[in-house]
Formats: sequence, structure tokens, C-alpha cells
Amino acid sequence: MSLFIFLTVVQALVAAALVGVILIQKSEGGGLGVGGSPAGFMSARGAADFLTRATTVLAALFVGLSIVLAALAVGTTTNHEIDTSLQRTAPAVPSPDPLAPAQGVPAAAPAPAQPAPAAAAPAKSAPAKGAAADPLAGGAKQ
Repeated sequence: MSLFIFLTVVQALVAAALVGVILIQKSEGGGLGVGGSPAGFMSARGAADFLTRATTVLAALFVGLSIVLAALAVGTTTNHEIDTSLQRTAPAVPSPDPLAPAQGVPAAAPAPAQPAPAAAAPAKSAPAKGAAADPLAGGAKQ
């Protein structure tokens, strides 16, 4: 178990370094973009080559560590059985239907229907025969 924790910490460090190296690079692929002599290790081209190689190495290390950690995790969890200590059994007696009428209680008679109130007279008169009905007429009075 201590190997798993150690490799997890190493992977976290590799991930942080990978993020840092990626953020340092220029988006055009120029690396640090540091000026100086055109030849040499820390020229603009040399910095870009170094950062590109560092990104490749860190990415390969991250993927390799992910595969190793996945293999270790599978190896440590295959020997366990499913815990059934909290398994509950279903009740043997079915529960009564809550929508069924109660036993021994007479069903209540439905209330008589009330007549609808009389309709009020319309506020405006109906449009003339030839005129088209405008639902928005009089809506925006100025």
C-alpha cells in the first residue's frame, strides 16, 4: 500500500511539473521567447527544444504512472468480497393499497354539483359583420 501512495505522490508532482512546462511555452511554439545569441543552449530555439522535450518526457511519465497505478489498484481490490452485512430482506406481508376504500367505512356520497354563475354581459359590443375581429383592438390606448 505504501508503494501505491508513493507513486500517487510522484504522479501529482509530475502532473504539476507538466502543467508548469506547458504554461511556460509560447503558443506559437517558440518556447520561452528569450532573446540572446542565436546559437547555444538557452537561445530562443534551444529553449523551445528543451521545453518540447521536457513536455514529451513528462507526458510519457504521466501516462506510464497512470497505467502502473491502475494495475496496482486492480490488484489490490480483486481479493475483496462484496459486503452483504447491510442487506435487508423485503417484508413478507404486502402493504395495503392506500387508494383502496377503507374496510368497514361507508364511502362518502359525492357532493351535488353547483350551477355555474350567470355570465356577465360583455364589456364591448361584437364587431360589425364585415369588420375583421381584432384581438388587440384597444389594447394600447394613447
